Amino acid sequence: MQFSEEKEWQDLAAKAQSGDKSSYNQLLHSVLPYIQNFLRASLANPDWVDDVTQEVLLSVHRSLHTYSADRPFKPWLTSIISFRRTDFLRKHYGDRKHKQTSTDDAEFIADHVTNPSNAGELKDIESSLNELPEKQRAIFTMIKLEGYTAKEVANTMGMNESAVKVSAHRTSVKLKGILE
Repeated sequence: MQFSEEKEWQDLAAKAQSGDKSSYNQLLHSVLPYIQNFLRASLANPDWVDDVTQEVLLSVHRSLHTYSADRPFKPWLTSIISFRRTDFLRKHYGDRKHKQTSTDDAEFIADHVTNPSNAGELKDIESSLNELPEKQRAIFTMIKLEGYTAKEVANTMGMNESAVKVSAHRTSVKLKGILE
């Protein structure tokens, strides 16, 4: 019986988490075409696909320990792709210091960032983030832009995991409200 791509990725990820290097390599090679196709469909410049793909693969490597094998792999991977793409676009469009423009719906923001008519909205997001307390801004950036888990952020910031999640969520809702 042949497993679906999703089931195969779940199994490979679980084995890779257990230290199976062959499964780890197979997982990365297996997800590569999916990552590239996803990015080709959503980036205006084909030259950017390889750059963002590398960032996605690095994020998968760094975050694989956070994946729960009893959950679907593709949504986990897709969220990493979306965050990395958004981060790339954020850096590319304007090259401003520490622009923080992500919400729970990274694709929603990426669409706004790539549309030049939305430049005012992007400035609104940046302005709103700059008005946030430093700790809240740091939590949001680490989780939504850099791909850290709530647990990792909680450990880094000396907080409990629930407080980190609440802070990131509240910031996301505020930013999404600005865009809508």
